[in-house]
This record gives sequence, structure tokens and C-alpha cells, in this order.
Amino acid sequence: MELSKLAKELKPSATLAITAKAKEMKSQGIDVIGFGAGEPDFDTPDNIKEFAKRSIDNGFTKYTAASGIDELKNAIISRIKEDYSVEYDKKEIFVGSGAKHVLYNLFQVLLDADDEVIIPAPYWVSYPEQVRIAGGKPIILSTEQSKGFKVTPSEIQSVITDKTKILVLNYPSNPTGVTFTKEELIEIANIAEKNNLIIISDEIYDKTLYSETNHTSFVQINNSIKERTILVNGVSKTYSMTGWRIGYAAGNKNVLAAMNNLSGQSTSNPTSIAQKASVEAFSGPQDKVGEMVIEFKKRRDFICEELNNIEGISCLIPDGAFYVFPDISYYFGKSYKDGKIENSVDFADFLLNEAKVAVVPGVEFGSDKNIRISYATSMHDIKEGVKRIKEKLNEFFS
Repeated sequence: MELSKLAKELKPSATLAITAKAKEMKSQGIDVIGFGAGEPDFDTPDNIKEFAKRSIDNGFTKYTAASGIDELKNAIISRIKEDYSVEYDKKEIFVGSGAKHVLYNLFQVLLDADDEVIIPAPYWVSYPEQVRIAGGKPIILSTEQSKGFKVTPSEIQSVITDKTKILVLNYPSNPTGVTFTKEELIEIANIAEKNNLIIISDEIYDKTLYSETNHTSFVQINNSIKERTILVNGVSKTYSMTGWRIGYAAGNKNVLAAMNNLSGQSTSNPTSIAQKASVEAFSGPQDKVGEMVIEFKKRRDFICEELNNIEGISCLIPDGAFYVFPDISYYFGKSYKDGKIENSVDFADFLLNEAKVAVVPGVEFGSDKNIRISYATSMHDIKEGVKRIKEKLNEFFS
């Protein structure tokens, strides 16, 4: 059968692909350390699981409204108000099957053919693809490690045209872990307002932050900015609920009504049981969140110190999330027994085949000089994985 043009052009998810390859090697009895997956290794907190079990016992297993149940919308509204002192009503909340689904729906209902979307790089791998699927044009705005992987207002202004419609922000960032200060966000907000841009602010890692400064949500800046911003978040990262598939958007009620219509013709509602569990996630005790962040910080500190002690690797210390994005370009042009390293894909293949360590090549995130390493895994695996990387790279100097 002949596939559509869209299907032929779609790229597979790099993170899922590398994880699948590592799992295949493990199934063959090969001891692989996996640094690819972007999900916490902690179990979902017990109170959330118990809430889900009760919802099953109580028969909450049927269809719900396509945009989510009111109980969950109210829990989201209360969580946003408690965290950021910003208020929404139920018509301004959309619940989807994970933040990825929410973002997909957003681009679908906002973009017409050739509308431009500014995406700072390094970026989460699905942003450009989702924009293209919707018929839009991703405008990639590269940033440098030497400048903290941060995009500046002047850089944003330099790529704005009469076709620019959306600016995507993701902070703390996947893959760099970089975040913005309130002052930096205000400057970006001024550019957005001046140029009448819609902001999609993906703040899925808002609770995984290591500095003493609290996360500033883009919708906190002022009322005018709140009106032009769609806030995206969910339960996957904060509550270790990646498989439950619940994300949300908060923003303009007309946009969210369109997303509701789209879901009604595609996925229908998110899983009823997962919605009930998410009510407890947002409304219940939050102590497990802090405990996870403490452990992630220990892992971050260890992995950054170890990587920066490997000759030829430079690793920026992230502010949040659970990734490091080291520059490995020093090794480009170096040969080894089975090949030559010319780019981040070659480097990732080298580590997987020679060191039995799975990482994601940076080219998938818009920066071919880097690789992404997730430290959302045990300290044992982190120590062993970094040890293997160091030993293999040291062979270039022996």
C-alpha cells in the first residue's frame, strides 16, 4: 500500500528508538546501561495508586467528557493557583492523553499552512515534527552552550516575520535542563507582546528545579501575557506517572474548545482511571515530589562532576529537569576499530556498541555537537555507565 506524503516524511522518536534498541540488546543478554528514557525511575506514589484502585472498584471506568472531568479540572485550577497565584476557570482547562497529546492538539488547532513557529534549540524532539504535521513551518533558533543555551529577546526578534504566529518555550528544558529567571522571561514577554505572538509555555519540569529560586511560570508575568499564553503541564515527570498519560493545557477558552472538538473526533477522553489518579496527584500530599528532587540533585551533581573530568567532554550543569547535554564534539574525526566518529549519531553508536551505554544523539534535539544523558535512573547505573564511558574514551589517549 502507498503511504501518504506525511507518513513518509515523519521521523521516529529518537528517544523511543534508542530505548528500544537498548532493550533489544538486553533481551539478548547484553548488559546495557540505559541513559535514554526521559522518565523518573521512582514508582508512582502509593496514595495516587490507591486512589486509582478505588476508582476502579467504584466503577469509574466509562467515557468522560473529551476534555476531562470537572473534578480533575478543579484540581488543576487549585494547583496552579497555589503554586503561581494565577486563576483559571474550567473552560480554560483542557485535559489530554499526556502533554505530548496536548501539544499535538494545540498545533493542530492554531496553525494554518506555512504559519511560522519559533523553536529555540536545543529543543524537545517532537516540537518541529508536530509543527510540520500541522502544516506549519518550524523556525529553529540555535543557542550555544557558552551562553547557557538561552535564547535572547534580540535573537527572537531577528527571526520574526509577518508569518510568525507562535513562540515555543520549554523550561526547565529537555534536553539541557536550563531554565529562565523572572527577569529574562519579562524581556521575552515584551517581545511576544510587541509582535503579537502566541506563547506555548511547556513547563512540564516546573517542579524539578535545583536552585533555591522558585520556578516562574510565564503566565505569572502579567494579565496581558497570561491571555496570549497556553500553559502546558501534566503529571508524568513531577509525580512519576509517565504511563498514566495525563497532561493539560491552561489558556484561551476558544483555543481549548477547539482542542476539545479535535479530541472528540480523534482520541475521545483521556483514560478515566488515570484522570481520577491525577486528581489525587494534584490535590494530595506533595512531599514525594520534594524527595524525588533531592535524589535527582545528588545524581546531577555526581554525573556533572564525573563527565567534566573526562578529557574532551564539556558539560553544563543544569538548573532543572533530569538530563545533561554534554558537548562531545572533541571526539569528531577520531577513529576506532569499527569506524569513525563524525557526529553525535556516530558517538551514540560508539557508546552503545563499545561501552554498552545508551544515550540519545544531540542532532535529534537540534545540536549535533552534544548527546543527551538522562539521570532518571539509579545511582548504581549512573556510576557504572559513566565509568564505562570514561574507560572507552580514555582508549583514545592510550
